[in-house]
Amino acid sequence: MSEPVVERLALIGIGLIGASIALNAREKGLARHVAISTRSAETLARAQALGLGDSYHAEAAEAVRDADLVILSVPVGACGAVTAGLAGALKPGAIVSDVGSVKGAVIAAMAPHIPAGVHFVPAHPLAGTEHSGPDAGFAELFVNRWCILTPGEETDVAAVETTRRFWQGCGANVETMTAEHHDLVLAIVSHVPHLIAYNIVGTAADLETVTQSEVVKFSASGFRDFTRIAASDPTMWRDVFLTNKDAVLEMLARFSEDLALLQRAIRWGDGDTLFDLFTRTRAIRRGIIQAGQDTAQPDFGREHPKKA
Repeated sequence: MSEPVVERLALIGIGLIGASIALNAREKGLARHVAISTRSAETLARAQALGLGDSYHAEAAEAVRDADLVILSVPVGACGAVTAGLAGALKPGAIVSDVGSVKGAVIAAMAPHIPAGVHFVPAHPLAGTEHSGPDAGFAELFVNRWCILTPGEETDVAAVETTRRFWQGCGANVETMTAEHHDLVLAIVSHVPHLIAYNIVGTAADLETVTQSEVVKFSASGFRDFTRIAASDPTMWRDVFLTNKDAVLEMLARFSEDLALLQRAIRWGDGDTLFDLFTRTRAIRRGIIQAGQDTAQPDFGREHPKKA
């Protein structure tokens, strides 16, 4: 086992992402001590039963005491209040980070509470599933996925490098960009697709001419895959849309304009426009597979029951 990246790691929040970080830290020796804190006594007890950490704390301030790296894995809307509550216990030289899908609003909420001498390195691992809670975590979650760091111009270079090495130790590819650029990119590759999925599934559920049993019974692969996305954590995604609303609304406006063009093409029988678009989008899918961000196996590699 190689030398740890940090001596003491504090994880505030222990859902899917936090649990997966904990498993990596322990299995790969990224930290000598993993301290876990969450506001739910039941969740904290479950994390302890799963053996995710070395110490367990009801108070975040106790978990971060003497920690070298503190990672908040809480809904983005709670990041500011959580940071305020633990700030007084941070030691000089500590690194504070997060995993939020929005960076501009999170930085604005957290930065005012970061004490002098403590380094703030915002981060976002682009990995997840529709499942939540400590039982959902698994060490392979970050393998060959991207983790984006959005440090400020004045952020300590060594602190950024430590954060980079930690995420690389988890198996992630790491890239750095500004918070503004991150939020615009994520609005189109993650946030708007989730919003569309929520809307399509909601529309199907509301259709008076189609019963819910028919929606479930006849769900083809397209609708089925939308339901997977729409099953994501409601609290997390509510906060994402409210905190990244400018970028999301900008991308939604662009999407609506492009959707109107498709509507017109269908109305007027413009097959060439439809064919050209579908050809271009198919190439995007191939590019994602070539980049190793998904599998080329049939039906996305899903296992199917064998015939008797």
